[in-house]
Amino acid sequence: MKDLPRAILFDLDDTILAAFGQAQDQWRRVVAAFIEQLEPHPPDDVVAAIQAYSRHLWSDAARHKDWRPRIGEARRHIVSKAFAGLAGAAGRPVPPSRVCEAIADRFNEIHEAELRMFPGAHETLDRLKELGVRLALVTNGAAEPQRAKVIRFALEERFDHIQIEGEHGFGKPEERAYTHAMEVLGVGPQETWMVGDNLEWEIAAPQRLGIYAIWYDGYSAGLPPGCQVRPDRIIRSLPELLL
Repeated sequence: MKDLPRAILFDLDDTILAAFGQAQDQWRRVVAAFIEQLEPHPPDDVVAAIQAYSRHLWSDAARHKDWRPRIGEARRHIVSKAFAGLAGAAGRPVPPSRVCEAIADRFNEIHEAELRMFPGAHETLDRLKELGVRLALVTNGAAEPQRAKVIRFALEERFDHIQIEGEHGFGKPEERAYTHAMEVLGVGPQETWMVGDNLEWEIAAPQRLGIYAIWYDGYSAGLPPGCQVRPDRIIRSLPELLL
């Protein structure tokens, strides 16, 4: 076993929970269920447009911060803008707003229902606590849905500190998100690891503070081409933290 730190900060979505990595298949299934109401738009074009606009929206830090507390509204916005782009490019009609909203809402239902823990997550957290490592959950997003995930997946008792952006008023990649968590745990940067899937929020930003940053590649996608961020370590399963 590698020498463990005094404390580890964990991300939640797509680190402990398999969340957005399943989105493409979920959008395909939702669009297929509405196919008769979407003619003449080919379903593959619809899914591609939704994902393209989604990447556009979430790629900008300011937009990301503005929309992430309103995830349901954000998905309605994404679907509407995706169809507007398709209509403009191909001269096809935009489906009624009620249909666009129903698609987004159905995706939200499926996404919520299919959230799951990554294999070995509970066991890894429990073992780290047994070994005396202080643990903090540091997650962005609105208070109510993120707290509901914490409760649903029995995470409250597994962390010494739970820090949800919507409850604290600040989130990653703000410096305070990391320093506050470390202050609560009573540790400094050189005694702390950060584990997460976002290369800016969980790798680059904490590294600037001197935190050892571990990139969680839970879907085995590998680093993006041309990526300038260099994680201190890459893992593809949470139990690897104990190796």
